[in-house]
Amino acid sequence: MKILFDANTPAPLRRYLKAYEVVLAVELNWESLENGTLLNAAEKAGFEVLVTCDQNVQYQQHFADRKIAVVILSTNHWRRIRPEAARIATTVEFVQRGQVVRVEVPKR
Repeated sequence: MKILFDANTPAPLRRYLKAYEVVLAVELNWESLENGTLLNAAEKAGFEVLVTCDQNVQYQQHFADRKIAVVILSTNHWRRIRPEAARIATTVEFVQRGQVVRVEVPKR
């Protein structure tokens, strides 16, 4: 599975997805792409999941006809995400094409 981390997604999370190909948007020089353009580029490049912390993407895009799934994290703060990383990884593994799943990361 090919997974794309949006520019705002903490890179250390990729360690919890070692079985998959995880690419950072910045590694592709895609960090400045806006939501629709980023989704189109990701689909064209064969990515199956986009992991983002952009809270607005689910309201700005239509996902029913998308080939890509989107996992939205409620924060981009690694200190809060780290204890939830295994749960987030499981969500990424099981999300389905065209699905948008929001993962609430508790405040600690």
